[in-house]
Amino acid sequence: MEKYENLLMDFYELTMGQAYFNKKVQNKVAYFDLFFRKCPDGASFVIANGVKKCVEFLSQFHFEPSDIEYLRSTGQFTEEYLQYLSKLKFTGDMWAVKDGTVVFPNEPMITVRAPLVEAQLVETALLLYFNHASLITTKANRIVRSAKGRAVMEFGTRRAQGESAAVDGAVYAVEAGASGTACTVAGKKYGVKTLGTMAHSFVQSFDSEFEAFKAYAESFPDNCVLLVDTFNTLKSGIPNAIKTHNEVLKPMGKKLAGIRIDSGDLAYLSKQARKMLDEAGIKDAKICTSNSLDENIIESLLAEGAPIDSFGVGENLITAKSNPVFGGVYKLVAVEKDGEIIPKIKISDNSEKIINPHFKKIVRYFDKDGKLITDVLYENNEVVPTGRLTLKHPTQSWTTKDIEGYSCLDIRDKMIENGKVITTLPTIKQVSDNIQKELNTLWPEALRLQNPHTYTVNLSDKLAKTKQDLLNKAKEDNEKL
Repeated sequence: MEKYENLLMDFYELTMGQAYFNKKVQNKVAYFDLFFRKCPDGASFVIANGVKKCVEFLSQFHFEPSDIEYLRSTGQFTEEYLQYLSKLKFTGDMWAVKDGTVVFPNEPMITVRAPLVEAQLVETALLLYFNHASLITTKANRIVRSAKGRAVMEFGTRRAQGESAAVDGAVYAVEAGASGTACTVAGKKYGVKTLGTMAHSFVQSFDSEFEAFKAYAESFPDNCVLLVDTFNTLKSGIPNAIKTHNEVLKPMGKKLAGIRIDSGDLAYLSKQARKMLDEAGIKDAKICTSNSLDENIIESLLAEGAPIDSFGVGENLITAKSNPVFGGVYKLVAVEKDGEIIPKIKISDNSEKIINPHFKKIVRYFDKDGKLITDVLYENNEVVPTGRLTLKHPTQSWTTKDIEGYSCLDIRDKMIENGKVITTLPTIKQVSDNIQKELNTLWPEALRLQNPHTYTVNLSDKLAKTKQDLLNKAKEDNEKL
């Protein structure tokens, strides 16, 4: 298990904890949901990831003596509270979707049930781990899908916002379908495939481009991929790559594995390069391109008929540059009193910020072909109905849809019980396999990169009534003020 920093929290979580402690409500049982309100990049879904890190973090959560000493030095907390924190561990429960699950806005991907202080103190860490992993996994998979079966290599380490973002991002990219990463430490630490050949500096360091290519070919004859755009791709790079094949590799019984183009008009250059390589009899040599690629550029290149076999994608993947913030939130949805679950609601002038209250479950419905029809949020103790089902739109009450002949399942599992992990955490390959399995359940229209079909997450009649009752009560209370 990785080592986690337990003070990875916003300071207000600690000050709220002090107030809870002072009022002796620190052990009140509370339910918090982690969810998001909007998919990045105009997508219709998000690929959930980071649950494994959340589970590991909760399972080892505690305060080191040095943590307590730092908090004492701030002068903000009572000694009694600090002593309480020094013995604190996570003793609650956690339900979550599996890493790699397709999810939609306003669904509780993670629910934490725990004593109030415990549930409050872990908020920031859970959001950090889930938000980053889901953002990069979703972005990477968009890029992988845009390549339509061609290899995508993650090249973004030097552009990532810090070491952990680079290493974790490389893993998430591989889970999302990338063929490998340039991040060497990710290979060492997690066993993912590492890839890379040469930079322009390598070519520049020799007396000529051909001498550079020759040196590389002699060092790596079984996988010789040459960077051909240091000087002039068509007038120098490709001719010297062909010369290297003929004069260096061929006499060794080897052949040129490929070329990489890192600048210029990639569609035009790749077409011309393919023609030159084919005319030289090197038809098996692959063409790789890089240079600030993303899913939209890749889709455009392939639409133009660019004969590109693989793509190296860096900054736009590792930072999710087009939409770099994933807005996952963590909200109180219920508390327990005398063993009864009491739903809570947050109200806002912005209707999209009004939360779905109560302890809930997500039931996913599939048609007879295994394609996803919809998700329905139920109160956790509801019996899921069978037979013909009428779905009601969560905000457009006049919109209904009848379904039958379906199958359904609760897509969340209980992963922590009384502070103990009760699930087997997935490997990188298992997450990758789950992503592909999940994508296969979506309609093709939902997989479009532009203007995709969007799924509606419905509320059960009972949950919809609970929500409306809470809204009505809040309105009545406000009118009394």
